[in-house]
Amino acid sequence: MTAALQENSQELPITQVDVVEPGMAAQPGTLHCVIDEHLSFDTATMESYFFAQWEPVLYDAFLLAAAVEFCDITRHRPAYRWGRDIHLRLPVHDLERWKQNEVVRALHDALDFLTGDRWQVTVYARQKPVPQPHQGLFSLGDDKSAVIPFSDGLDSWVVSGLASREFGERLVRVRLGGKKYHPYGPSLRREPFTSVPYNVRPVEKRRAESSARSRGFKFAMISGLAAYLAKAHRIIVPESGQGALGPSLVPVGHAYPDHRSHPSFASRMERFLKALLGYQVRYEFPCLWQTKGETLARFLNECEDGAMAWAETRSCWQQNRQISVNGKARQCGICAACMLRRLTVHAAGQVEAEDTYVWEDLRADTFEGGASPNFGRKKITRAMKEYAIAGTLHLDHLAGLLNSPANATRVSLQAFWLGESLELPPSTVKTKLDRLLAQHQSEWESFMASLGPTSFVAKWAFEARP
Repeated sequence: MTAALQENSQELPITQVDVVEPGMAAQPGTLHCVIDEHLSFDTATMESYFFAQWEPVLYDAFLLAAAVEFCDITRHRPAYRWGRDIHLRLPVHDLERWKQNEVVRALHDALDFLTGDRWQVTVYARQKPVPQPHQGLFSLGDDKSAVIPFSDGLDSWVVSGLASREFGERLVRVRLGGKKYHPYGPSLRREPFTSVPYNVRPVEKRRAESSARSRGFKFAMISGLAAYLAKAHRIIVPESGQGALGPSLVPVGHAYPDHRSHPSFASRMERFLKALLGYQVRYEFPCLWQTKGETLARFLNECEDGAMAWAETRSCWQQNRQISVNGKARQCGICAACMLRRLTVHAAGQVEAEDTYVWEDLRADTFEGGASPNFGRKKITRAMKEYAIAGTLHLDHLAGLLNSPANATRVSLQAFWLGESLELPPSTVKTKLDRLLAQHQSEWESFMASLGPTSFVAKWAFEARP
């Protein structure tokens, strides 16, 4: 692998990536990223985006998102620091458009803020235009009001159901992830925006970095381009307050705060898309001041049709091969996403089937004892346990944030940032944020009480408190 990967105590580690068309040579000393080899586009899925018109600048935007992901996963973050210096060179169709100062500044601002890295993206003219895909036979009409990113996750399904009550046929779902259709979700008829239109393959066929901060750019870009193509100006972000704000309020160790679903990052993406496309979109957070449990309870109260479908959604971050029991894939039940889901279900007064999770019993007095007896004990690794502890402590620390004088400045600063992004007075934001944190604290304490004082989860939380 040829790459300029340099690191010393004074500078950030440098990664230089040159994206090139097939058959073209990369610049010396750079990592060679070849279109159609490392960044590949699915023809049918691309057609589901370009159903009405072909605009090469949109292809370039997709290529940028794919290249950013390639850069992110190629170089591992340093052990005792976070940031990296990433130089990305990208071929585009309309060179003058991409070189505009407003576009360059907005792009770098969004990427730097999201990832905690220092980006330098330069563009050069393509040698060969990308062939125009066949236009799909889709009938969206001219009355679309909003798009919503849609996956198999709980937030996605619940908020999509609630948004459908408001927008009806004026809401367009943008599929993020694979082509697995939920049984109660969108119909199997041919639809636009069926999945992410590209695939990224690392040079060494494995991902060197797993923090995945660039996923925020990927999903914001895809939903933004879908809104542009659907002639909608509103993008519904389904995350609750815990999911959108929690990762930035309670960062992990030396890690840079996670802004993947944060309004401050969304506002930066709005500026970038406006500079690039001359089109104004607005990322909206209808559940920002609610817990996930409150959102699920509202969905159950208002959306009787398909109300049982929430139980078939998936929240777990673990790969299926790591968490199967008797050959059947489950959710692990102890990663950060699963713990938030279990807290949510409890807060909404619901109960899930015992075989939903590998860790069937959170009341057990040991971590190993909580797992299904049919789950191979050799699969229970130290890394899995540490991951589970981190997820539990994140929710516990978030629950104690409001009553922590040491974190008062962080909460106030978060309110200030949110006020700027949402165009709300800081005092209004602070009141809403305090209520959210108080509600999370109440739900967490109730959840912990239901597990009992001998639960391994309760022990982890108690031992970590000052």
